[in-house]
Amino acid sequence: MKIPLSKIYLFFFFLGLFFFSFNEYQGLSFLGEFKTESGALFFLLGFLLLGIESIAKGKISIPYKSTIFQILVFFIIWCFITTVLNANTVVSNYFKHTSGINRFVRQYFSMILSCIVFFLFYWNIIYKMKTIDILLKIRKVFLLSLIIAFTYGFLEVLVVVFGFGKLYSVLKLFDFFPFLEVSLQTGGRISSIAYEPPFLAIYLITISGWMFSYILTEKGLVKFLPAFAVLFLTYFSGSRTGLIVVLFQVCIFCVFLYRDQRFKSYLLKTFLAFTIVFCFLLLLNGTKIVNAIGDKIDSLDFRKNLTKNVSNQSRFGMQYAALQVFSENPIIGVGFGQQGYHVRTHYPSWATRNNYEFELLYKNKNEKSFPPGYNIYTRLLAETGLIGFSLFLMLIFFSLVEVRKLMKTAKDEDKILLIIILISLSGLYVNWLQIDTFRMYGVWLSLAILIRMRYKPLKFKDE
Repeated sequence: MKIPLSKIYLFFFFLGLFFFSFNEYQGLSFLGEFKTESGALFFLLGFLLLGIESIAKGKISIPYKSTIFQILVFFIIWCFITTVLNANTVVSNYFKHTSGINRFVRQYFSMILSCIVFFLFYWNIIYKMKTIDILLKIRKVFLLSLIIAFTYGFLEVLVVVFGFGKLYSVLKLFDFFPFLEVSLQTGGRISSIAYEPPFLAIYLITISGWMFSYILTEKGLVKFLPAFAVLFLTYFSGSRTGLIVVLFQVCIFCVFLYRDQRFKSYLLKTFLAFTIVFCFLLLLNGTKIVNAIGDKIDSLDFRKNLTKNVSNQSRFGMQYAALQVFSENPIIGVGFGQQGYHVRTHYPSWATRNNYEFELLYKNKNEKSFPPGYNIYTRLLAETGLIGFSLFLMLIFFSLVEVRKLMKTAKDEDKILLIIILISLSGLYVNWLQIDTFRMYGVWLSLAILIRMRYKPLKFKDE
């Protein structure tokens, strides 16, 4: 029996969603920026099969009538144009054994892969699916991956935080799981299935809306378990940004719960119960709890930690330098992928002072990896100027406006899916304040679903 290509690449689609955050392994160096992105392997294989099928049938679906997709295409085109306009400096740029042209090609290819190739792969699967199938199937895949992540993370907490060293041998069994090589983080933090806590945070931000939605659709106490798992991993990851963003997503979700009469009283009772339990714990061991909360709040004080935390010094120093580059090239920027060549002369002294990362990594010409921009928005200001930055903000603005419009008339699974998209996009857009990559699978997946819902009444003639 011959299996249709569509079923095979559909299987790869779900495998990619399951494994997209499993990046705790050495990876494949020839994939460059995607070398440890296990999910990308399945998306690439799936797109290849989609391409073969499209050539055989002579058609592929492209949502070219969508305003969101049009803005995305214009943005990508501008990234190319601004680089051409800066050809003189791009050609002369050279740092860390990498020319400006080479850097542009790599970065542009990476963006095309995430924003166009993977997006079209998602789209050609999602536009054929019913809304209820999109909700249930994707959510189930994310739940299965969360079960693995939580099991790993729970064991990691016992070993790293509570000192149950004998359980490390049990944790090492995850070495036999695909795309995982068990390693422990320092400082009482965990990364679970991800390489580092920030990447675990991205995973949790991506799936949080999907996991919160179980509270809306399921019955009994079990419906709270996925949300609890997300909050548990977020807290123990030690990722400051992750904690802030996930709590922000929780607030968005609580607004919808409060507006729904079915959950309004339930939400108030839950808050009251939490308050009572918290007060009871304070009576039992108030000093320890207050100190623990104080430590967590102090970790969120970026300004206070600016002189104590090397990571914060590097992060804000890079963003400051990027803004200085933007101030010198405000309209068209310095060219896509070229930020690393120009920020070197703008590092502030308060960021480089007693900071080993700058000397060992960012300023070191023999270290091939380029310094991260730490912020997609400041990076785009520096590289694409106000024009590119405005196009990117338009993409964000129109996507959120689209969600709001559709939500006015949405019901049942449509409304639940829109709530998920709003929570996911809001969190990931905020998270872009501390990461400068386009490899945010949740963004492009959410946009593909959003466009599918926008054109639900149509017969999808965009082929």
